[in-house]
Amino acid sequence: MKNTFSDHKQISVVSTFSELIDSNFQGESNAICWYRNLVGDFQEIIGKLEIKENITEVSVDDLLALQLSENGNLAREIIIADIQQLTALGASPVLNLIQNYERDDEFDFISTDVYSFHVDRSPIPTDTFLCTYHGAASEMLPNDQVEQKILISEIREKLKQLHHGPENEFDNFLEENFFDLHYQPKPNAKPVNLGLGHLWRLAVDHPSQHVLPCVHRAPIEKENEYRLLLIC
Repeated sequence: MKNTFSDHKQISVVSTFSELIDSNFQGESNAICWYRNLVGDFQEIIGKLEIKENITEVSVDDLLALQLSENGNLAREIIIADIQQLTALGASPVLNLIQNYERDDEFDFISTDVYSFHVDRSPIPTDTFLCTYHGAASEMLPNDQVEQKILISEIREKLKQLHHGPENEFDNFLEENFFDLHYQPKPNAKPVNLGLGHLWRLAVDHPSQHVLPCVHRAPIEKENEYRLLLIC
C-alpha cells in the first residue's frame, strides 16, 4: 500500500512506536501516523467476539479467551501489543467493537455526536490515540478546510435562542454543551481517510498545546460490518 499521508502538511509519518511518542507537533502538523501494513485476520476476531450492545468494550482477557487460527492469532498479538505499549505510557486504551454510535438528533441545525467533525479537549496535556483494525476508518480535515460551527451566523443565532442566561455567559454555555468543539467542512473540503492498521496520535485542545487541535470524525459504518477500534 502506497503511503499518501506524507502529501498532507498536517500529517507527520513515522515508522516506529517510539517515533510516534517522541515526535512533536509543530507548525501545521497536528497528526502523527505510525504507518503500518498489518498482517493477520482481524475479521476472524470480530466474528468470535460476543456482541453485547452497539458498542462492546473488549478486554485483553476477552481476546485471550478466543480460539483463533494462525492468522487470527497474529491479529490478536498486534492488538495486545498496541494496548500494552499505550498502557505503559500511562494511557488508558479501550478496544471497542462498534456497530454504531449514538446519534445526536436533538437539534436539526447542529450535531454534537462523533459523526460530526470535531476536536477533542482536555484540561491536562494529552493526545488522542486511535487505530482502526477493521471496518470503516476515521476521517480528518485540515484546519483551513473547516469553520467552527458556532461562528456560522445562522447557527449562532439559533444557539442564542437556546441560551436563556445573560449574554456574558453565552460562551460558557457553548463550551458546557460542547457546541464549540464541532466544525463544518468548507466547500470543496477533502477529508483524509485514516485507513486501516495505522496508529494515529492526534493533537488535543488543552492549555499548553501550541498547535491547532486535529479535526476528525467517526465514519458512517458500512452496513452489516463492525468496526474494531482502539482509542484513548
